[in-house]
Amino acid sequence: MIRVLLADDQLLVRAGFRALLSAQPDVEVAGEASDGAEAVRLARELRPDVVLMDIRMPVLDGLAATRAITGDPALAEVKVVMLTTFELDEYVFEALRSGASGFLVKDTEPEELVRAVRAVREGDALLSPGVTRRLIAEFAARSKAPAAVAPLEALTEREREVMALVGMGLTNQEIARRLVVSPLTAKTHVSRTMVKLGARDRAQLVVLAYESGLVRPGWLD
Repeated sequence: MIRVLLADDQLLVRAGFRALLSAQPDVEVAGEASDGAEAVRLARELRPDVVLMDIRMPVLDGLAATRAITGDPALAEVKVVMLTTFELDEYVFEALRSGASGFLVKDTEPEELVRAVRAVREGDALLSPGVTRRLIAEFAARSKAPAAVAPLEALTEREREVMALVGMGLTNQEIARRLVVSPLTAKTHVSRTMVKLGARDRAQLVVLAYESGLVRPGWLD
């Protein structure tokens, strides 16, 4: 079972998500939080697989709550997906830098929400659509205070190449085709790169690719 924690200050939003997710045979709603502080407390208490976290909440906002969760070594396996009302939310990139595994617009299609929960549980990032790649590129370019980036010297030339392709939004299958290797080999390169750079997941690898200058926004055009 995939255990999900819902964090949103709107009761109706939580109720809708709970009804949708609870209807899935492989998903369980482990708890609900109405503010960021409660979300952090319940994440530590319940250890869910995925937290659906609203960006704007009282007491402690979603960004601060996400940093508290992703910064806790005891919660290393907990994945956070940010929920936003608008796709062009100014906090989206900051959310990814804070450790979120991706983001979803609240009015996303029900099947997309379920697919996203399953994908994040498996370690994938919600960064595939072209519009999302461009959005992240835009905020990466605007970022004024990049986080400290682990040196890329630890990576092999092939791992840097793979990291750049991940940063451009390519899937493992697309990377495999581009490099003329098997999907398993591509996945192995991605995994090794994440380990060397201390990235929690694929979304973090995308952020590091931009912040290190390995990928530049204009490359996506």
